[in-house]
This record gives sequence, structure tokens and C-alpha cells, in this order.
Amino acid sequence: MLALHGGSPYRDTESRPFPARTPFGDEEIRLVTKALRSQNLFRWGGELTPLFESRFAEAYGVKHAVGSTSGTAALHVAVGTVNPEPGDEIITSAITDLGTIIPILYQNAVPVFADTDPETLTVDPEDVERLITPRTRAIIAIHLFGNACRMEALAEISSRKGIPLIEDCCQAHLTGYRGKLLGTFGDIGCFSFQQSKHMTTGDGGMTITNDDALGRCMRSFADKHYDRDRAGSRMYGPLGMNCRITELHSAVGLAQLEKVGRVVASRNRLGGRLSEGIEHLDGIVPAPVTPGATHSYWSYPMRVTGYSNETFARALNAEGIGASAGYIGDPIFQCSAALAEHRTYGDSRFPFFSPYTDRTFEYADDMCPRTRELLGQLVMLSFNEQYTDGDIDDVAGAVRKVASGLQRVR
Repeated sequence: MLALHGGSPYRDTESRPFPARTPFGDEEIRLVTKALRSQNLFRWGGELTPLFESRFAEAYGVKHAVGSTSGTAALHVAVGTVNPEPGDEIITSAITDLGTIIPILYQNAVPVFADTDPETLTVDPEDVERLITPRTRAIIAIHLFGNACRMEALAEISSRKGIPLIEDCCQAHLTGYRGKLLGTFGDIGCFSFQQSKHMTTGDGGMTITNDDALGRCMRSFADKHYDRDRAGSRMYGPLGMNCRITELHSAVGLAQLEKVGRVVASRNRLGGRLSEGIEHLDGIVPAPVTPGATHSYWSYPMRVTGYSNETFARALNAEGIGASAGYIGDPIFQCSAALAEHRTYGDSRFPFFSPYTDRTFEYADDMCPRTRELLGQLVMLSFNEQYTDGDIDDVAGAVRKVASGLQRVR
């Protein structure tokens, strides 16, 4: 009997709790102490931030890496560097955190949402190309949950159309795809160090590029376009932001950078083991892996067909397994008042209604139908890199129990 219906849970987490994630250790403490003892935590004048940025760039084989205060800020640095005109359009995925969208709106551009590829749970390149207009200024490809977008297709579209390609790798650190790392296929790659990410500084971000001109602009934009090479009184360039990372973040980041490869390898192995444990169940679709990619499983997205995903998640929770229905409940354009109700700058509804564009933007209920269907099927399973094989086998066993005991919706 399912625990949801009064039976015993598959795993009694009071007596056998799952391992909590403990990402920080002695090296973080040592480097943070070093930063504090330096008496300077400011990005300029410190030694840890330049070292962190250079080592991050080296890890990805690129020339430039610019630290910032969050993954959202890292994306803002990218969009600010692309420098859209008011009313320009930036195409991205309909399944994402609002952190991907905020930089678009703050640069007075309009987010345009492409549908989801069910084979990858990432943005569909064919739909991206369908949505391109003369006002399209950039494409943001989001490697959702640690799985790669079809980057060869997106890079080909970007090159053929002459449109910059930004990679949102906030959930996909050190993730391989066809012999390269995600974040190095497009013009700019963006990363988050928020607490739940593969490497974390609590919050923080990094923006990378191999293009010298973009790299100079990224660093300047993140520093208010402050001309630090100019002697005498202060002088600033065009409108920029203060997204500067601190020496404290960089201290933790340096220690984390030494661990992230092991973290990703562990998550990849454990996620693969979980997929093997549930792959032959009727009505269960394990997390997809894009051909040629190595999934880094920031989270594990399982699809259920023929079940209510909300009921399935509740049943798993009752069995002692951390699970939630969906990732976002609806496409992102219906999860935010800034998008659904155009509540942005006062009552202006800018940039959706603007003299700078020849059309208005409304996000209709029938947009992105595959995205809606997929969100209604998603059950997110919780695990971390410190789980044992036995822990993962218990997660898979509980999924099998619920799948066999829960009445399917016809």
C-alpha cells in the first residue's frame, strides 16, 4: 500500500535521512580568512578576484571571465554587452527562472519565447528560427537542469542569421557536449554560483567569452563603465551596472572551482543510475540526455504520463522521497506580473507597448503548447552529489512503487 494511502513509507527518513549537501570545507575557510586578513574585500585592489576569474577562464579554455554578484547579473552583463536597442527582441526558452528574463527587460528589450523540445526539455531550435524577425538582437539558450540544448543547430542559426548567441549555463557547470564545454559554443556564456548550483559562493556569477571586444565590454559594463585607465577625475562611458563580485565570493569560488569537476562527475553518474532504475516503467519518462552530451543533473526532471504529476509528487513525498510537481507551474511568461500583466516601469507597459517597435507584445494562452504539456508532466526528484548508490536505488524503488500503486488518469 502506498504511504499516501496509509501504508509504510519506502524509506523512513527519520531513521535513515538522506545525506544533506555540505559544499563548503576547510579550503573555503582558509581562503575567506585570507581575504578578511587582507583588509580589502573590494574587487579592485584584491588578489583573489583576478585569480578566480583567470582560473575560471582557464577551466573553460576562454580568454575572458568576468565575475559578478549573481547568475542574473552574469546574464545582465551578457545582454548589456550585446547592447540591444529599445524594443529589440531576444529569443529564449519558455521554461526558465525569471533571472534569465530580468536582464532582457532592464535593457529595454522584449523577451520572445520559443517552445520546448520534448527530446531535450530545452529550447527547440526550429521554433527559435521561426520566431526570428529583423528586430531579433540575440538568442539565449538555456541548458535546463544540466542538459545541453542542441547547440550545433542553434550555433548554425546564430551564424547564418548574424545574431549573437548567449548560453545560460546557470544549471550546467562543466557540462560536456560533443567534445566541448557548454558555455563555449556561443558568443557569451553565463554561470550562477547560487547556493544550489554545482559550485556555489552562496550567490554570485561569471560571464565568459573568447572574443576580445566582448570581453572588454563585459568587464566595463559590470563596473559602471568606469574608465579606470584614465588619469585624473572620474569618467564613465555609456550606461552600465555595478555587478562587481567581491573578494569574499572569489575566495569561496577558488575553493569551489577545485571541487566542481568531482561534483559534476558524481551527479552525472548518480543521475544515470537513477534513469536505469526507472527506465522501463509504463508512464514514466526518465530525464532526457541530449545526444553527445553528459548531463550534469542540477536537478532530475522525470516526466509522468497518465498520472497527475502533482499527485505523483505527493505520493513520493509520502514515501520519504523529495519531489515536486513541475519546475515552474506555467510557462515563465505566465509566472511573472512583469510579463503576464506588463508591470514593468510604472504604468508605461514598456517595452511591450512602445514607439520603438512596430508591434505590441501579448503572451497568449495558446503560446508554446508543448511547454505547457511538458510542465504538466514534470516531477522533479531531489538528490545531490553526496548520495550513495543505495540512496539513489531507494529513490528509484520509491518511483517504481508509486508507479505501480497509483491509479493512472485515463
